[in-house]
Amino acid sequence: MTKTTDSASDPGSGSDPSFGSGSGSGWTTRPETPDDIPVIRDVVRAAFGRAEEAELVDALRADPSWIDGLSLVSTDADGRVVGHALLTRCHIGEIPALCLAPCSVLPEYQRGGAGSAAIRAALRAAAERGERFVTVLGHPEYYPRFGFTRASAHGIGITLDVPDEALMALSLVPGDALPGGTIRYAAPFGI
Repeated sequence: MTKTTDSASDPGSGSDPSFGSGSGSGWTTRPETPDDIPVIRDVVRAAFGRAEEAELVDALRADPSWIDGLSLVSTDADGRVVGHALLTRCHIGEIPALCLAPCSVLPEYQRGGAGSAAIRAALRAAAERGERFVTVLGHPEYYPRFGFTRASAHGIGITLDVPDEALMALSLVPGDALPGGTIRYAAPFGI
């Protein structure tokens, strides 16, 4: 378990090789355990207001793209799981990479740093495992705080029509250039 102090409102922290460090409420982060699975399902469903993303997490858990130790939760002071971040295998062209999705926080804990804590913990865990690249399709005003930049600037794309600024990528190794190519996601994503 890792105790972190983090804040989702710390947009200037993303260029740090530790994937930023904010200040604010403390969150404990750790890899998911088998007992967390139904709780994570509830967190994801509550965060998105529907079941599709929770079903996606379950499908990814059963897919070869799943990497043990890269599904991270953030817990409050009482040990309650309130946030979740998931990294699974994808490829940029033929180069192995990770996909950050979905990221979820219980609505009553959103904008308090629980999501940022889980994401930073997941990125650190991936870097410690020797992973090199991460992609995300998400809010362009949120993910740059972790070091993500516009994927198209590196020649990275996807087969969907999405806003250019929403597709982002990150090198986990400082100075390691992102590869160009089309992202191939795990089958459960349906992309």
